[in-house]
Amino acid sequence: MSDIGNSNRITREYIDSLLIETRYMDSANPDPAFTLYGETFSSPIMTAALSHLKPRLGEDAPLALANGAKAADTVLWYGMAEEDEIESLSKTGVRMIEIIKPYADRDLIFKKLETAEKLHHLAAGIDIDHPFAEDGSPDDIEGFKMAPLSTAELAEFCKSTKLPLIIKGVLSLRDAERCLAAGAKGLVLSHHNNRIEYAIPPLAVLPEIAELVSGEIPLFVDCEIKTGMDAFKALALGAAGVCIGRPLMGAIRENGADGVRDYLLKANNELKKAMAYTGCYNLKKMDPTVIRRL
Repeated sequence: MSDIGNSNRITREYIDSLLIETRYMDSANPDPAFTLYGETFSSPIMTAALSHLKPRLGEDAPLALANGAKAADTVLWYGMAEEDEIESLSKTGVRMIEIIKPYADRDLIFKKLETAEKLHHLAAGIDIDHPFAEDGSPDDIEGFKMAPLSTAELAEFCKSTKLPLIIKGVLSLRDAERCLAAGAKGLVLSHHNNRIEYAIPPLAVLPEIAELVSGEIPLFVDCEIKTGMDAFKALALGAAGVCIGRPLMGAIRENGADGVRDYLLKANNELKKAMAYTGCYNLKKMDPTVIRRL
């Protein structure tokens, strides 16, 4: 089966086309310490907002992801789940960002935001790129209908919670401008694992969205982020942090929470190497001019 137009392949090829300049003069030992919404972590490399892990990897998979992220001293992003599963993850003590689907029942979004606030999540978010099914009709996930959000609705969600509200699924200046106007406190640049074919790679649109937000809110990147070098390229181009998804599913299969921890720590060490070799030795020293494209 041809993968022409597959957005994952296009994204992977784009990331691999980005090269780095080495800049050894006046560099220093790297420090990837990462501050997000007033809290500091060891790394800007976080988990992606995975969901439906139990049927794919077993009953213990969600807790393995959470405990692995906690052991690596980084942030757990998590996706669609029942309230009891979210509560069990929160009880591990990991700092957590829950991404909520664009439910057609808007009251359900408000309820989930209220629960996230009660559980003292680090932040919450809404996934704007999942309202439509493959044929463009309203999506239906586990019996829940989805619907696209308006800018006005998004503004109401932002106002309804004390938590920073992050919008996931942004891949254009147009959407970024509207999310910013609505009061979003973070954006995730993502095509949601080839949700639509021929999607622009997140790193391709990252510089112009970074220019738009001008440091006002953090930008995050997922899709095909697999290594510390991938993370470095995103950070250099303007991301505040990155999210690794599917590789962590493999890590859970192989060694549970320890596998997640080890994968994240290895990626962080790869990031530190890239930072040291380019003079970008802390996250405030990131410089997009170290990136060249073939």
